Amino acid sequence: MENNNSRRDFLKKSAAITLGTIASTAIGNNALAASEFVEKEALINSVKFTLPALPYEYNALEPHIDKMTMEIHHSKHHQTYVTNLNKALETIAEPTVLSPSVLDASPSLENIFDNMSKLPPAIRNNAGGHYNHSLFWTMMKPNGGGDVKGKLGEAITKTFGSIDEFKKQFADVAMKRFGSGWAWLVYKEGKLAIGSTANQDNPLMNLESVEIKGKPILALDVWEHAYYLKNQNRRVEYISSWWNVVNWEKAEELYIAAK
Repeated sequence: MENNNSRRDFLKKSAAITLGTIASTAIGNNALAASEFVEKEALINSVKFTLPALPYEYNALEPHIDKMTMEIHHSKHHQTYVTNLNKALETIAEPTVLSPSVLDASPSLENIFDNMSKLPPAIRNNAGGHYNHSLFWTMMKPNGGGDVKGKLGEAITKTFGSIDEFKKQFADVAMKRFGSGWAWLVYKEGKLAIGSTANQDNPLMNLESVEIKGKPILALDVWEHAYYLKNQNRRVEYISSWWNVVNWEKAEELYIAAK
């Protein structure tokens, strides 16, 4: 009888030890998983995008684009995209679905665009808005416009027949973008192409709904906030004026880098 009791006690103790080991292992694994999650989440949350300074004064593009429009466009509209992008990145609940590039301590907007289908609309809108505007400011300069020279000028002439024909087609695409959006000249698979995107989408976004894909060479903002104070609803007037401030040297730089 004593032996039976001893055997029963031994089995109970063994079971308790086994259950305790399983429980502690599970807790340990969960704690590890939680620490990994927190670490990855912290990496995402540590990313803070900032508003880039304009490479010229707010009044530098007058009379073609007025000072007040530039100041509001840059310091209010663009700043809002930056602020909301940072907030949106903090709300990502499952960072493990993203690629390592996005989980990097300082991911680029391009890496975010590669993973766009996995991200919420707030990131799509605000990351797009931040990238598009950051590029747009560099697409313009005081005393810009003029002839398109260099390799880009040659490629435009070869693709569209002439610089004037290119401008006509680009302006037509910009005019036909219903509502808010952007007009683009892009480089893809050895060729230049013109197209437009809605809202703050851009050709780098890995989304089927984006109408034109490629590396941006030229970008024009056709949201009304880009021109309404000066041109009211006359988008065609704004587009015509914009050619006088285009930074063709920057476009040439982007074209060479894209090839």
